[in-house]
Amino acid sequence: MAQFTLYNKHSAPPSDSTRVDCDHVPLCSINDVQLRFLVPDDLTEVRQLCQEWFPIDYPLSWYEDITSSTRFFALAAVYNLAIIGLIVAEIKPYRNVNKEDKGILPDSMGRTADVGYILSLGVHRSHRRNGIGSLLLDALMNHLTTAERHSVKAIFLHTLTTNQPAIFFYEKRRFTLHSFLPYYYNIRGKGKDGFTYVNYINGGHPPWTLLDHIKHYASKVRHTSSLCAWVAGRVQQVVRWFYHKLLTRFNFID
Repeated sequence: MAQFTLYNKHSAPPSDSTRVDCDHVPLCSINDVQLRFLVPDDLTEVRQLCQEWFPIDYPLSWYEDITSSTRFFALAAVYNLAIIGLIVAEIKPYRNVNKEDKGILPDSMGRTADVGYILSLGVHRSHRRNGIGSLLLDALMNHLTTAERHSVKAIFLHTLTTNQPAIFFYEKRRFTLHSFLPYYYNIRGKGKDGFTYVNYINGGHPPWTLLDHIKHYASKVRHTSSLCAWVAGRVQQVVRWFYHKLLTRFNFID
């Protein structure tokens, strides 16, 4: 699996960390990998890994937050007592998302809904293409689709338009392209375009377009037509039954 990372420009500096590496160490079994939440004692190891994986130096406060704050869903994949992958996500009310993300949910749903935002997903170079990224993402998805998290209606992320491994990875896992963000990233002083990808869960759905409204009302018309046809058929049956009874009665009198 190619490595990739996705960062919110308002919380941590973004970067294109796509790396395609043909060398990897196959695992004996995916069952050999353990998942656990990050703890403060992981700070040094996580920071070292991120410095190896990503071409920028993130603030120390960011590592302190993801290893200690309950605000983040920060999960590590551990193999032979070493962290070989991690996913960092944040769950927050939809009303608190940034302006560029306001179109993910309909306004009526967004007033009470929460959303999950994936800040980062990375896998150690030696263990890519072994399903570690999928394992971490599935853990997040399972966490957000429990009864306690029913208010979470979407999971979304940002990625560079040039980050093909990330795009392929998420599209394969039912994330859909929502919007194009021109010059969303600032990498080494240069503006880079981004995409927003979304996966709707727990009954969530995107805002309706004009075509969606047309389809909805067309469906109602078809349903109404079917209902009218059913009622007309029943009325016709009653009329036939009444006519038959009436005719039988007159024949009996004659």
